[in-house]
Amino acid sequence: MSGAGIRKIRCVGAVVRDAAGRLLVVRRGREPGAGLWSVPGGKVEPGESDPVALARELREETGLVVAVGDHVGSVERPAPDGVFEIHDYRCVVTGGDLSPGDDADAASWVDLATFTTLNDRNALVEGLFAALREWGELPR
Repeated sequence: MSGAGIRKIRCVGAVVRDAAGRLLVVRRGREPGAGLWSVPGGKVEPGESDPVALARELREETGLVVAVGDHVGSVERPAPDGVFEIHDYRCVVTGGDLSPGDDADAASWVDLATFTTLNDRNALVEGLFAALREWGELPR
């Protein structure tokens, strides 16, 4: 998917779990992926580091304040004008109240059974389940 002349758009995603091991997911309110569930995240703006961008995206999309931790993996996905290069990080909630905002029209904590059901119903963004499984980051 990558190669010479293809515009790469750096993005970040958050793998956030609660005390029960459930995963934080948001339902996208806009394209790309409108109506599909994903981990929160988005584009890295010029001058931002990945942790700064991820903390900003989490506040905007979920109302939560997070501490950004270890990088867990990266994927590339097609974008209308290039390729989204997405870098996912573990995050821990340090404050705020869960409330969807910005381009997320819903936010929820999901366990493995619910996450699997979303995957089986094609309600997750493409490749999310497989990537999290490969990285050992599925919810409990």
